[in-house]
Amino acid sequence: MARSGSPSTPGPRVSKASADTRSTLISAAIETLKVDGSTGASARAIARRAGCNQGLVFYHFGSVANLLLAALDAVSADRLAQYGAAAALAQSPSDLANLAEVIFQEDLDAGHATVLVELISGASSMPGFGAEVATRIEAWTRFAQSAIDRSIDPRVLAVTAPSSELAYGVVAMYLGLEMLSHLNGDRSQALSLFGRLNRLITLADALGVLSPAPAKEPT
Repeated sequence: MARSGSPSTPGPRVSKASADTRSTLISAAIETLKVDGSTGASARAIARRAGCNQGLVFYHFGSVANLLLAALDAVSADRLAQYGAAAALAQSPSDLANLAEVIFQEDLDAGHATVLVELISGASSMPGFGAEVATRIEAWTRFAQSAIDRSIDPRVLAVTAPSSELAYGVVAMYLGLEMLSHLNGDRSQALSLFGRLNRLITLADALGVLSPAPAKEPT
């Protein structure tokens, strides 16, 4: 894998053909990571899958590393858009727990977990790449914190842990489960854990110890 360089960012007057080429390369990079892993994600392999000259990788992105980060950005943006609306509709911690399980399974089925795992595993070979990946994971920590703030009673957070810390823990656990499930090809233990966690949260929610108190009607 190439080292990270300065990306070639298209200007405001970029042509449709150029934008299409960038999009095709990003899609090819995502597929290459899923199929060949980080070690196989070379400019040649990605360009071959995209059906174009490998020089276009460097023309549009400056380096393979920047193209792979763009691929992670695209995957993350699609997932945040898809699940953001669902999280916004969550009315309780139970809803969030159910959504987390759905996201987990869909990430594995669609190969999103593979993309992230491969980029994390390849980060050690590229100086500065790991920090760039970590920065992109922060968006998911903010996403988790926002969902926690909406769904858990602030009084519970005050005596347990700040939502920022809970969000960090949730994302760390989630990434760990995705990595282990990806590496050993067995998601059964992770799904069993989700099931137990969901039942525990549902019970606590039914007892009224997690969800925010209903807003009082104005008098």
